[in-house]
Amino acid sequence: MDGNRPAVAVRRSPRIQQRNVASLSSESVGDIEVLNINNGNLSTKIDDEKLHMRTDDDNSIPISNKDKKSIVLLLFLYVLQGIPLGLAGSVPLLLIARNASYSQQALFSLVYWPFSVKLLWAPLVDTIYSSRLGRRKSWLIPSQYAIGAAMVFLSYRVPHLLGTRADSFAPDIPALTAVFFLLNFCAATQDIAVDGWALTMLSRRNVGYASTCNSVGQTAGYFLGNVVFLALESPDFSNTYLRSGDPLPYGLVTLSGFLYFWSIVFMITTTLVLIFKSERNEIFNDGELPTSITQAYYQLLLIIRLPTVMKYVGLVLTMKVGFSAVDAVTGLKLVESGMPKETLALMAIPLTPLQILLPFLLAKYTNSSRPLDLVLKAMPCRLAMGAVFPLLVWFSAHIQSEPGVYPAYFYVLIIVLYAVHQVTLYAMFVSVMAFHAQVSDPAFGGTYMTLLNTVTNLGGNWPATLALSLVDKLTWRRCSVDNGDSCISDSQCPDGVSCSIYIDGYYIECVICLFVGFLWLFVFRGSMLRLQSASQRQWSVNR
Repeated sequence: MDGNRPAVAVRRSPRIQQRNVASLSSESVGDIEVLNINNGNLSTKIDDEKLHMRTDDDNSIPISNKDKKSIVLLLFLYVLQGIPLGLAGSVPLLLIARNASYSQQALFSLVYWPFSVKLLWAPLVDTIYSSRLGRRKSWLIPSQYAIGAAMVFLSYRVPHLLGTRADSFAPDIPALTAVFFLLNFCAATQDIAVDGWALTMLSRRNVGYASTCNSVGQTAGYFLGNVVFLALESPDFSNTYLRSGDPLPYGLVTLSGFLYFWSIVFMITTTLVLIFKSERNEIFNDGELPTSITQAYYQLLLIIRLPTVMKYVGLVLTMKVGFSAVDAVTGLKLVESGMPKETLALMAIPLTPLQILLPFLLAKYTNSSRPLDLVLKAMPCRLAMGAVFPLLVWFSAHIQSEPGVYPAYFYVLIIVLYAVHQVTLYAMFVSVMAFHAQVSDPAFGGTYMTLLNTVTNLGGNWPATLALSLVDKLTWRRCSVDNGDSCISDSQCPDGVSCSIYIDGYYIECVICLFVGFLWLFVFRGSMLRLQSASQRQWSVNR
């Protein structure tokens, strides 16, 4: 954010949540828009808010020891925040191996929603607190203890909740969803508190480091909870790269053990923060902070009632429908076709440099008066991926030399296609965020921008959940004999005959989404351009 030292302004903008290659969507779940084929949400876990601040500090002045310690603490708190998100991103891949239906996957995808709707309770976190404990610690400490307690509970119950790989012991999806929803709800609440605490934990000259801690820390946490866990949990990966001697039928870690380890880390870290880290008193200018919960929610109402905001909300809530099938289902279909889940997760590693560089490379296109132009240019390319990825899934089922083994060129092909997808995704994401920064009324900057970001995240989440829920309904099955009757399960077929898919609902969804996406672009392109051309006064709240 821009500002001279006597009057530093704070801008909140969404954090991109990184997820694994198993979930192409990056707008949903969370906060780093990176490939997450698990649920559709590259998420993304879109996303959350990230603190961005630019000050005219003198780079020659070294960072004080106090600020260095605060930066380390902030970084670690954001790492902890990414752990539950990463674990939630790994569960859909575990469920595929346990024959979970796509309707069940849709139910579990609700666990990503807390980061997209945290605006609903963010005013409570800002206005209700214990002055003795501290404004931010009043919510940080209970949230992290709750995450630790939930992880302890899960460490004992998760084998039962996930079920066995045998059909006789199916996963308990409602209970699993409820516990992981609680984990992410607490992580989202912790995020609100940490974002606010960063403003006073660091000196004003160094407060810009908060956004770096945010993106780096949460990305690292997600990586640990997702890619590292899936690799260490895999018997094949552990036997091939980490063990010597006879292969064993299990990985180096189990989900129960991983959860229990991080529950201890959460409990110890939270206790240390409670005892040894104090808060600095916050000083606000008149009108900078709502004086009551009622005032905070009244500000939201004033913004929502603006005609331009209402039109924009309608557009962003429907803009990503065309991407939903590819973003939410593709990774799961690759795993279903035989690709090892840990291999798919590890493909996120070579894409990390691209994900870091893309926002900088796109900056010259987004830092203009018409950032939505880039959105409308990137959208056809991203929609076209809806025709490419289904072919990739079909191809993956036909080129395996043996189950789970693919030629090297196929892995290169996946990485190249995901890289192209990321370019189109980031072009849209960064441009939309730049537009939010331009139109947000400075008098309501934090609340205004958070509202627009939340609606944008929801626009990615609900289509992904819907896409997952419809896969089974659109899939056609029949008994695997000549002229076999239609069926839903093997029990409806003669003895010794299986109920097989002959038209996969995923491909039907991709065709429908492709049509809906281009239809949306044709119908609403002009509306987007008119909103972009609206004057700042039309976006401002009359007070």
